[in-house]
Amino acid sequence: MNWHAMHAIYFFEMARTRRTLLQSVISPVISTSLYFVVFGAAIGSRIDEIEGISYGAFIVPGLIMLSLLTQSVANASFGIYFPKFTGTIYELLSAPVSYLEVAAAYVGAAASKSIILGLIILATAGLFVPLHVAHPFWMLLFLVLTAVTFSLFGFIIGIWADNFEKLQLVPLLIITPLTFLGGSFYSINMLPPVWQTITLFNPVVYLVSGFRWSFYDVADVSVGISLFMTLSFLGVFLVIVAWIFKTGYRLKT
Repeated sequence: MNWHAMHAIYFFEMARTRRTLLQSVISPVISTSLYFVVFGAAIGSRIDEIEGISYGAFIVPGLIMLSLLTQSVANASFGIYFPKFTGTIYELLSAPVSYLEVAAAYVGAAASKSIILGLIILATAGLFVPLHVAHPFWMLLFLVLTAVTFSLFGFIIGIWADNFEKLQLVPLLIITPLTFLGGSFYSINMLPPVWQTITLFNPVVYLVSGFRWSFYDVADVSVGISLFMTLSFLGVFLVIVAWIFKTGYRLKT
């Protein structure tokens, strides 16, 4: 393993966060705080407890997951797209660095930034509602697995996109709607039976459900299924990234 090269790519990407602190950290935290004000205070005061949990506390895992998914995809997609846009990707491809090392550095940096942001939002949520994490280990595990999985997805989007419009297309039209419809702000058990079945085809449901279980010991689907689905998504994205580097898809043209 070329640890020196991985170190250079990783810390270059992490340094970009410091240069864009307002956009990368402060803006998502402010947006999430507004969700707490609107949903937790204004709307939450009119909603009864959900499975014995106050509504403000119930939406915390969903809000963290919302930020985690969107930021993981955005960080990873922009991180690999910008070298393509500027043409420096060819220097990277010709360097004595394996494809595995390149992907690990970019994805690792994007996941690290998302995990840090998720923990900041968790700390911010504690200022609005009382929090209790029943299973800290599983909470961190779901946090890390989700960040890595969707950073891989963002990496794929960054390679696929050939302009800035496409770079924003998937997060805006797919990731955000799926997150809102994936039980972030409600339990799917509150839906009619038909819609409960339809909702189970939404992959975000399993991520949010498993993450919420780590907080409150309540889940819309089995925790084992949530973990299995998360690992399955991770495996699928790993295969796609391996295929991209093997074929040079949108890297060498």
